[in-house]
Amino acid sequence: MAEVAVTVAAAAGTLRPCTGVSARSVAVLGRWRPLAPAAPAKLRLSSPAVRVPRATSPAAVEDGSNTDTDPIPKIIIDQDSDPDATIVEVTLGDRLGDLLDTMNALKNLGLNVNKASVCLDSATGKCNTFALTKASTGRKIDDPELLEAVRLTIINTMIQYHPESSSQLAMGATFGPEAPAEQVDVDIATHIDIYDDGPERSLLVLETADRPGLLIDLVKAISDINVTVHFGEFDTEGLLAKAKFHVSYRGKPLIKALQQVLSNSLRYYLRRPTTEEGSF
Repeated sequence: MAEVAVTVAAAAGTLRPCTGVSARSVAVLGRWRPLAPAAPAKLRLSSPAVRVPRATSPAAVEDGSNTDTDPIPKIIIDQDSDPDATIVEVTLGDRLGDLLDTMNALKNLGLNVNKASVCLDSATGKCNTFALTKASTGRKIDDPELLEAVRLTIINTMIQYHPESSSQLAMGATFGPEAPAEQVDVDIATHIDIYDDGPERSLLVLETADRPGLLIDLVKAISDINVTVHFGEFDTEGLLAKAKFHVSYRGKPLIKALQQVLSNSLRYYLRRPTTEEGSF
């Protein structure tokens, strides 16, 4: 399929130069609040409601699926860079060429693709970047279920056109023709840090093994201890997921004791997956 490039227009908080439900989730949405525009964070991380069809492998796949040479798929969902849109960045070495298909799949979720671009960088390879807003409101995405649906839809589209990526993604076992050869140990892969993020909130940075529904489960775990969640960034990088959330308690940063409670709660949820795979 022919590739297209659409110029990215300048906007407030311009895009970064491209150089890459089950019933229980309903309770989460009541406590979800859209992230108010804030000073861009310098830290950079290297849904049950929507059914995503299982990808099937095309008849012929160039070069097979050698995990030693296949690039690591990367998907970044960024809420911090642009105050008016959700920025999504997709990288798979120099192999991506399905911009139109990804755009159409995202539009089927009720989203507008306001800006899109394809660029090539020597370090990260070919990168597709999208600026997304909800068609119903014209605003950035503030629904964790929809954000997870965006992530799964992009992964599914990637697997459809690049089946070799299936064995490199945790979601390959659910949506792809080939599951990863190795599984990531959650205890070993999980790293949780909480930093000061101004006078009204803290910054939660987390890395763990990826799985379907992970974003929703993280929001539930945080909300269950009455901590307010503001989405920052969620990255899918191969078998791992890396998240950045702005969190607060009654309009204030988390004190040390509450930081420990939050960290323990997240580790408990991550060790005991609760999202039913059958719902995807």
